[in-house]
Amino acid sequence: MPSEPDVRTVLHAAVEAVGGTERPGQVTMAEAVRDALESGTHLLVQAGTGTGKSLGYLVPSLLRGERVVVATATLNLQHQLVERDIPALKEAARATMDEVPHHAVVKGRSNYACLHRVREGAPDDQGVLVEVPEGSLGAEVVELREWAEKAAADAAVGDRDSAPAHTDRAWRQVSVNHRECLGATRCAHALECFAERAREDARHADLVVTNHALLAIDAIDGVPMLPEYDAVVVDEAHELAARVTQAATDELDPAVIERAARRARPHAEGHEVDDLTDAADTLADVLSRVEPGRIDVPDEALADALAFVRDSARACLSSFPKEKAEGPVEPGGPDAGRQQARGMVDEVRQVAERMAVKAETEVLWLSESRNGPRLHVAPIDVSGRLRDKLFGEKTVVLTSATLTLGGGFDPLAASLGLDPGDDSWSAVDVGSPFDYGSQGMLYVARHLPPPGRDGLGDERIDEIAALVEAAGGRTLGLFSSRRAAEEAAEAIRPRLPDLDIWCQGDAQLPELARRFAEEPSTCLFGTLSLWQGIDLPGDTCQLVVIDRIPFPRPDDPLMSARQRLVEKRGGNGFMSVAAAHAALLLAQGTGRLIRRATDRGVVAILDPRLVTARYGSFLAASLPPMWRTTDRDVVLGALRRLDVPAAPA
Repeated sequence: MPSEPDVRTVLHAAVEAVGGTERPGQVTMAEAVRDALESGTHLLVQAGTGTGKSLGYLVPSLLRGERVVVATATLNLQHQLVERDIPALKEAARATMDEVPHHAVVKGRSNYACLHRVREGAPDDQGVLVEVPEGSLGAEVVELREWAEKAAADAAVGDRDSAPAHTDRAWRQVSVNHRECLGATRCAHALECFAERAREDARHADLVVTNHALLAIDAIDGVPMLPEYDAVVVDEAHELAARVTQAATDELDPAVIERAARRARPHAEGHEVDDLTDAADTLADVLSRVEPGRIDVPDEALADALAFVRDSARACLSSFPKEKAEGPVEPGGPDAGRQQARGMVDEVRQVAERMAVKAETEVLWLSESRNGPRLHVAPIDVSGRLRDKLFGEKTVVLTSATLTLGGGFDPLAASLGLDPGDDSWSAVDVGSPFDYGSQGMLYVARHLPPPGRDGLGDERIDEIAALVEAAGGRTLGLFSSRRAAEEAAEAIRPRLPDLDIWCQGDAQLPELARRFAEEPSTCLFGTLSLWQGIDLPGDTCQLVVIDRIPFPRPDDPLMSARQRLVEKRGGNGFMSVAAAHAALLLAQGTGRLIRRATDRGVVAILDPRLVTARYGSFLAASLPPMWRTTDRDVVLGALRRLDVPAAPA
């Protein structure tokens, strides 16, 4: 048995283990990743759908001999890695290597059940422990507690993905975030703790699977969440900047401040809790007079209100009695409630301080929620953080089916902090096993008017109806807004009564995807969550309709701030931000059509600007190389031919 097998040998065995077919692009990718890990050079790998990119990076990561972290954006991909690809790779390792590698999964603390909360109860808004809530919520919590106890007895994972079906509200009754956690040295249940066991397991693993947010917290914020490593593979890398931004975004509203004050009241001493409640009232009064949207410079009233919240929270923290210096918290003792109350107040303090300072590198904005106005603060640009904290410290491999925008890697690389022309990184496009030119047709409805602000309009509705009818259903409609998706569904249903037209919101997304897959004549219309990540291969999806180029809204606080920053630095804000954002989404959306080598169909973009506007060529160059046309009759004829059942052999 060879002790040092090469990449091709292990890759071949792993592909056989999953019953797949080895692709030339997969081999090219595996060797490129191996070379990057050995040389310490950052690598961008674009690997089209069907390439088998997961094994393309897992095999060289496994053979490296040192720990590699793999970070994904979605739970679906993480599940695929852990349940299918890594077990196949370990099966291959048994046949080709002296030692089978160990892998571990690390998630955020709130993704695991907390045995302290399961056994002691969750505190209400006053900090009083409640054993079981009333009604249907109580039944869910009881079921989750029983599941958690069994998981603890069986030494199982205890994470949310393995839990019985539940609501977010029920899960909060059996979990804690990192601020609420007592910590391993203070918790009486630490030896059984699911989160601590996962981290301990990771310390002995060759491969550690995590998500983009946890990677960002560990590498960029400097909060130790992962074991020591010096190389990371980022899958779904086109999402990295957005996920890092999301992880670094904070929110604050008066209700959160009031809740923190109520939780602090049983534990804090003096009038400071009353001051924090007053600060919440003051902020609520000020926000009632602020228009939703980006806040470039907080006015005096808002600045004073935020400073009042910050200072009141700081004083409230000081009024908590000193905790015992050492020893675990006794079950049922008061320290757990105090720790969690302190965590809530300290979070209010930190967020209010960040908003009060309002650095030039951050954007502050106000939104309307069901609970009233809410403030948000986020970094305008995360490329500097990524460059210094991730690329400056680790060897990074970035991979996705969509890394080239406008025909090149530079736009996305720049958004992640990699300078074009810098020799610290290289890029390779290993292609796709699909023949897009013969499998797919890209149709741009040039004859339609440019999209406006008053809905889809009669001409676009007529176009959608004609396309859907020619396809016999089998349509995934990707719309720029929920309103547009609903408008299309309501208009098409009476015109084509023999077809089932489902709209996002009619049921949960997994249920809608199941219905769509089971009945080929079904249509599914939806918004952003359908543009990427949903996998609908085969005859069920032979037409993808995109109503308009998905530019960000002009009033989007974060995108507009980024455009302005680029322009301030002398660049083209529209092309660097808005067009790049649209190109990425268009590439993801068109990628929903061809998922297997046998798939055939049409992507119809009902926005003539793709072929008439100056930026159209940049967007078009970001899309798969399908056969392209603006001839409506040609497309309708092709769809009708696809709808005709194949003659029996």
